[in-house]
Parts: sequence; structure tokens; C-alpha cells
Amino acid sequence: MKLKFKHQRFQEEAAKATCDVFAGQPRRESSYMIDPGQLARGEMKLDIDDYTGFKNNPITNALTDDKILANIQNIQRANQIKPSDKLEGHYNLTIEMETGVGKTYTYIKTIFELNKRYGWCKFIVVVPSVAIREGVYKSFDITQDHFAEDYGKKVRFFIYNSKNLTDIEHFASDSAINVMIINSQAFNATGKDARRIDMKLDTFKSRRPIDVIAKTNPIVIIDEPQRVEGAKTKEGLKKFKALFTLRYSATHRKDSVYNMIYRLDAMEAYNKRLVKKIAVKGISFSGTTATEGYAYLEKINLYKDKNPTANIGFDVKGAKGVRQVVRSLSKGANLYDLSEGLEEYKNGFLVTDINGAENSVTFENGIKLFAGDVVGTVNEEQIRRIQIRETILSHIEKERELFSRGIKVLSLFFIDEVEKYRVYEPVKGNGIYADIFEQEYATIVDEYQKTLFEDDAYVAFLKSTVAATAHDGYFSRDKKGNFVNSKTERGTSESADSSAYDLIMKDKERLLDRKTPLRFIFSHSALREGWDNPNVFQICTLKQSSADVSKRQEVGRGLRICVNDQGDRMDTSVLGEEVHSVNVLTVVASESYDSFAKGLQNELAEVISDRPLKVNIALFADKVLKDTNGEAVEVTSEMAQTINYSLIVKGYVDKKGELTDKYYSDKASGNIEIDEEVSAYRESIVGLLDSIYDPKKLMPDNVRENNVTLKLNKERFNRTEFKKLWKLISPKSYYIVRFEETELITNAIKSLNSNLRVSKIYIKVTTGSMSKISSKGTLESGEAFKKDEQQSKTVNITASDNVKYDLVGKITENTGLTRKSVVEVLRSIEPAVFEQFEYNPEEFIIRASELINEQKATAIIQHITYDKLDECYDSKIFTEPEFKGKLGTNAMIAERHLFDHVIFDSNNEKKFAENIDTRTDVAVYVKLPKAFYINTPVGKYNPDWAIAFEEGKVKHIYFIAETKGETHSLQFSEADLRETEKAKKKCAEEHFKAISCDNVKYGVVSSYEELYNIVSK
Repeated sequence: MKLKFKHQRFQEEAAKATCDVFAGQPRRESSYMIDPGQLARGEMKLDIDDYTGFKNNPITNALTDDKILANIQNIQRANQIKPSDKLEGHYNLTIEMETGVGKTYTYIKTIFELNKRYGWCKFIVVVPSVAIREGVYKSFDITQDHFAEDYGKKVRFFIYNSKNLTDIEHFASDSAINVMIINSQAFNATGKDARRIDMKLDTFKSRRPIDVIAKTNPIVIIDEPQRVEGAKTKEGLKKFKALFTLRYSATHRKDSVYNMIYRLDAMEAYNKRLVKKIAVKGISFSGTTATEGYAYLEKINLYKDKNPTANIGFDVKGAKGVRQVVRSLSKGANLYDLSEGLEEYKNGFLVTDINGAENSVTFENGIKLFAGDVVGTVNEEQIRRIQIRETILSHIEKERELFSRGIKVLSLFFIDEVEKYRVYEPVKGNGIYADIFEQEYATIVDEYQKTLFEDDAYVAFLKSTVAATAHDGYFSRDKKGNFVNSKTERGTSESADSSAYDLIMKDKERLLDRKTPLRFIFSHSALREGWDNPNVFQICTLKQSSADVSKRQEVGRGLRICVNDQGDRMDTSVLGEEVHSVNVLTVVASESYDSFAKGLQNELAEVISDRPLKVNIALFADKVLKDTNGEAVEVTSEMAQTINYSLIVKGYVDKKGELTDKYYSDKASGNIEIDEEVSAYRESIVGLLDSIYDPKKLMPDNVRENNVTLKLNKERFNRTEFKKLWKLISPKSYYIVRFEETELITNAIKSLNSNLRVSKIYIKVTTGSMSKISSKGTLESGEAFKKDEQQSKTVNITASDNVKYDLVGKITENTGLTRKSVVEVLRSIEPAVFEQFEYNPEEFIIRASELINEQKATAIIQHITYDKLDECYDSKIFTEPEFKGKLGTNAMIAERHLFDHVIFDSNNEKKFAENIDTRTDVAVYVKLPKAFYINTPVGKYNPDWAIAFEEGKVKHIYFIAETKGETHSLQFSEADLRETEKAKKKCAEEHFKAISCDNVKYGVVSSYEELYNIVSK
């Protein structure tokens, strides 16, 4: 397989922010370091240190420091970043990007954009370690074709090696885009190899490599500057004589944030669903005396038709000694009897209570365990066995859930010694962790298969897997090819041996292929920064956490959004709102959930401590908002008061200035209400509200609280009513849109003329005067200057003539129209509308495409028809995925649902399910899985509910319902929905008409009562 890459708006915005700093710089191709003509005419003398090659053109004299600072301030205002008071270096620019969102991709894109706009072509990427260096090199490699499609050229990139100076020759003499990747130790260490960069070398024409590099006038990109910029490295970086420096990290040091121009921190990345959601399986240990028996509560099993059971781990006496087992036990089970009479369980280890509501077990002796608790004498091996078992359980549950989607699941174990995984003396074999893994894997797989349908495709997969081939190790190797403990770089905990990274980096695509049996990876803890595979869903650290390893480091290797077996990224564009139910990283921690979660939360709070904490007038004042037409406005104090008061009145903000549950509920259902006076700025206002630091947002899930796994009710599944319903709604369909493109063109022109508004850049101008001077010649006030007034001005900044935009091509790509049609639309719009392209090309393209797509959606509503296909959805969409929830939070017990529980996404869905579940006229209903969708010209559409009524009690016995907030009804307000959403609803109506001949009714309702009124007429 081959990994695929998508164009993501935030990455484009980050690249644009960097390029816009130098707006006004002319585009020129890189120039010769030496002018051969001048040299031939004797107008200049060739020095031995000079070298003929290409260099980045300097920043033009016309682009003064004041102009660059003004550019930076404009960019910062647009990105809601506090404007800088001054330039901090010539020039240092900071970009903050959360781990896992594609930081390396972003700066590679920025390299291409800087070359495209200004002609700059010499770049140096400085990294802190071998691991990151290898990862960066791999990123350049796998994105080559992707960027070549966008820019029509490729980058020449290499890793600096003091013994291979030919690469530096090519770097300097080549006029194409060249990137040198170098780790900081290569120029700031004291070893001989590091010193070579500063030495005149006979093998390099008696020149110093650093001088040749510096003469290219390079742009320096620092990856993780907080780990690079010690005093020694800062001095070393000066030798490169950078044109300017770009600094990328998720965790910049607060004293080293220079002119930040773009920010995507942990909270924003999570809000935008750009990283995985974090869940934690904590393990809490208590009891140390030998008189206490070892007992471990793995989980509680809940059932509809019988009492709960508990999976309890305990010791059992065997022929060869005591071993640990996990058994599903009921109330009344006695560990003394089950352990074959072990003395440790003689004192009251009889199960007296199993509480499914609080996930606990109580023994006769008073010991009470909650899920994840361990009591008694627990040695190191038992702790690690529990962690390994928990990781395998999470892996298999996730693997089954994603199996039908073609997504391979990987789990990563970090260990501190190779000997615990592999031994070579006296003979090669498993270490203790590998043995435990194979034992637990075989047991768990055998138990798990018993709970699945025999025809389940995942059963066949599990039966084909072998414990011995499911795991492997990634470690440094010696000359014999044996695993060895990594040598660490001085001053770090990371491997200095590049062989440790070969398999990880070079076999990334192979690992993602399900044909490769490897799914569990054991790796040295020093490789933490080197791991970069998107399909890591479980991370387990089989070592004592040290103080120098942060929780964020532990989770960092698993945050990337996963990919399927075709290399497609499973993000919001594919999964929509479901993205965080698929993309979940489970951390199996050797501490309690509360301890791990609090530690992670404290670290995140420290990183984003400068975020606003409350909703108040200051949150909105002086900010730049955009209306529905893209027109920008700077918020006055009066407008800020209006917005803040509106949010309080609507119940979205409490008296403490904190966001309420009502805000989050209405936001989830798309029903945020804002006063009409400022409603045009709804999207921007919500964006500012999302900037509030709310610890609850980043709190990881407690896996053990997800105590409900939906079980299919076979009796309801086999009911005649459901079989008839499924037969009617399972056929797929195809659509045809028959309309004249001339009609769409005409409507698009009208819409662009009426609605296309591209925002202008606002600059705040503050004037001040000297305070009054007293008769003694001193200032009467405490300040030298007094602020007199503020005003906002719009400034039209036209795009440089040297920056070329494929306007027609981009709009064609975004709308699906032909180039000919796009040209006709652009030629026909009013000149004043088209002129907006000059001062904001990117926004012009985005807004114009949106407006054309709205007209396209309108045309679809009027002209689309659906026809039935022979192909149908398989009923396995109900049996192959595994649906989970938390009882009382997002799950409820159900009497008539296809499963024993219902998972709901909102309060409105909960109310709907509660009502429908008690109705005797309902035979069976189901919350339709996300895998059930209707194809439409404007994206996939997944209805909410399928309901089969008792025959004879209502007119329409089969109904497909979409539940919305109370502001919606079956005849929903046209003004309340975007054109694309209305188009999806229309497509759903036509689809069900086509496949069921009107035997299935479709509608959007706000309550069951409304639904019943429809079906009973």
C-alpha cells in the first residue's frame, strides 16, 4: 500500500502565514554566489573561500523591518494571536503545532510555497535527535509524489554526513529546491566528526563546509527548538547565517517564543478532530503483605436477561507451581476453592456483590475492588502481565470494531531492557515479556472467539493468527543481527544508533498492510520520539515511568489519525462526526486512571496556560470577526458587550463566565442561537468560545467506565418485522442529476454578484501625545505618552504579480464544474466583485467555490432522481462492528431496540429513544450504524433511526427518521439549513422512494409524538 496525503486547510493556513510575513518581496530565481561576468572583467577578485553556486536572494531593501513587523501583526490578528511589539531577531518566526497533526508535512509545504512565491530554494532542517532526523527524512520521501502533483517539481533532500561532502557540493551548486537535514550534534558537539564542519579540508578544496553552506543564504527550519537551542547550539546556528529562521514545535519554551504567526495547540487540534481521542486504562495497586491474596478486577459483564458477572484475576495452584488466571465469576464464587485451596484466599475471598452500575466487586472480608484495581502481594511480573493482558484485550476489541473498515490496528509496548523481550544465551529465545504475551494472547483469543457469530469474518481472521508471529521487536542490532540495548545520545534518553529506526521508518507502509501478521510491537523506551505510525491504537509502557518522561511523550506516538488499507486518512472528511469513535488511542497505564489523567491534564494546562479561562467582554473586544459573506470587522467594546450579554441570556455562559452544558449540547446538534444583531458572526464567535481553556474538554476517557458493549438481540434480529424492514431499506441506489449547466452558471453568477465578499485586512491605529510637563520640567503623569484615540482602517493589499494562482483550476477542483463553465462564471461577474481577487486570492477561491456549490446543491434538489441497484447492504453492519458506551452517559437499556442498549449522541436522541422504547405499537427499531449511508452529490448521508411498527396499528409501518432539535420539524425551515444539508435531505427522500416504492416513509422529526402523528395518518 501507499500512504495518501490530503490538502488540509490548517496546513495551508500555516504555510500562508509564513509566506505573508514577506509580502512585498519580489519573486526571483536563486542567484549565483559569484557573477562570472564580473569575475572575467576583473571587477571582482576570487577568494579561496568563494564558491560558484546558487543562493537565496536576500530580502529586498524595500521590505523594511517596520513593514515586516506590520505584516506579522496583521497575520497575528487574523489568527487571534496577541500582536508582537517588536521583531525578535532577523527573523525568528514561531509556528506552534500539536503532535500528530502533520508538522513535518506543514513545513515541507511551506518550503514549496516559499519557493513558488519568492524563488527561495535553499533550506536547512535542524533536528534534535537521530530519531526525529530519520522521521523527517522519511516524510520528505513519502510526500515527494504528492507535492510533485501540486507544484510540478521535487525537492532534493539529504542527511548531512561529515564524511560525504559531495552532498554539500550538490546542495550549493544546484538551482532546484535543496534541503539539508542535520541533527544539532553534527555541528555543536566536540567530537572529530562534528568539528569537520568547521575545518578546511583537503578533500573539499581546502574550504570549510560551514562556509559553503552559509554562502547559500539558507532558510533554517528548526524542528523541536526547545530541545535544540541550548547555549552551544544557539552559537552554532549563527554559523549558517540564515536568511530567516522558522521554529516548529508543539511545546515551545515560554522564553523562546519569537513572533508567533500560527498556532494550533492541543485543545484546538482536539476540537478540530485532527488527532486521536485519548482513553486510559488505569491500574491501581494496593496491599503489600503476604497475608492478602492477589486479586485483580478486569471488568464487569452486564447482561439483559441475567445477573452481572466479573472477570477476576487470581492465583491458581498447578502441577508446576502457582500461575495467574482470569475467570468470569458470579456472585457466590469462592477464590479459595477456585485456587485449589491456596492459603492466601482462606480469609473471606467469597464474592458477595457484583455492582454493574459502579463497576465493582465486594468480597466477604470487606475488600472492594473497582475495575482496574489490584490488591494483595503483587510482584513485577504480575504487574506487567496485567498490562500486557489489558493491551491485548483493548487491541482485539478495537481490531474487531475496525476490521470491516479495512483498518489495521497496531499496539506498541515500550520496555527498558531487550533481555526482557529476547534472550540469546544459552540459546536464542523469548524473554519474559514475550512469553507472557504469547500465553495471554492465546488465552484471550480462545475466549473471545466464543462470543462471536461463527460466520463473523473477524473469527476467521483470529483463527488464522498465531501468537508467535503477531509480535516482534524493533531494537538496535549488533553485527550478528541480534537485538541489543540502544546506546543513548549524550544528554538525552534517545538512541544514537540509526539501525534502531530502520524497520520503523522504512517499513511503515508494510506494517499497515493486514497481510503482514505483525500487530504488536515491542520497542526500546529510547525510541519514543522515533515512532510515527498512524495506526497505533494502544500504547503500553512496561517500565517504571521516570520523572523526565512526560505523559504527553507517552501518548505522542499514537495521536495521528489512522489510515485504511488503501492509505486513505480516516478523518472528518471520511467519517464526519464519527471520527473520534474510530480514532481512539488507549493508554494502558501502570497507575490509576485518576493519577494518569491528572498528570496529563496538568501538562496540557501548562502548555496552553495563556488561553483565556473565562467568557467575558475582554474575550471579544478588539478581535477580528468574519460574517457569513467573509467580511471582516474589528469588534468594538459595544459589540463585545452585545455578544457577551447574548450568550448569558441564551444560557450558554454561567455567572462565573464558564460555558454551560447547554452550549456544548446545542453546539453538538448545530443549534447555537445568537442574537440577530450579531448572528452574522456566529461561526467566528463559536471559534472564540472554543479558544476557552476547559479542562473537561481534554480529560481522557476512562476506558473502564465504558461499561456497556452492545449485544445484538437475536430474537429481535430474526423478527419478521425487522426482516421485512431490512429487505426494504438495504438496497443501494445510484443517482442522476439532469439539469442544464447554463442554468447553474446563471444562478452562480447571480449568487457571486450578490454574496461574494472577501474580507479586507484591518490595521489598528493608535495615536498618542506627550503628557503635560510641569513647571519643574517633569512629567505630571506616570506615563510619558498618553493614548488619545484608536481607530480601525481597512487596507487593500494586492497580491504580488510574481505569485501565480491557478484560479480557474482551483475553483474547478472545488466545485466539479468544467474549466469552460468556471471561466464563463468568472468572466460574467461584476468587475468590482472580481477585483476582490487581487487583495485576497486564497479567500476569494474558497468563498467563490462555496457559493457555487450552494447553487449546485439547489440544482440537485430540483433535478435529482434515484434508481435502485441490485447491490444491497449486508446485515453484517450490525454484527461486525462493536458498539460501546457508558451506562447513564451515552447509553441506555432498551426493550425494543435491535441491541440490548441504545447509544445516543445527544439529549434529543436520548428523549426520542426513551419514548419509542416504551411504545407497544413499535415492533423493533435500530439506531442505524454509520456504515449505513446514502450516496449524494454533496457527500454521504447517514439517517438516524429505522423503525418497524406493529402491523395494523399505524398506516406507515416502516419509517426512517432523522432526529433534530426542537427548532426543526418534518417540514423544516428552509432558512435553518444550508443548501448542502437540504440537498442531502432531498436525496434521502428520493432514495427511499426509489428502493421501497413508498413502502418506507422518510422524515425529519423533533420528537416521537411528531413521528406518530405522521405514521398514524
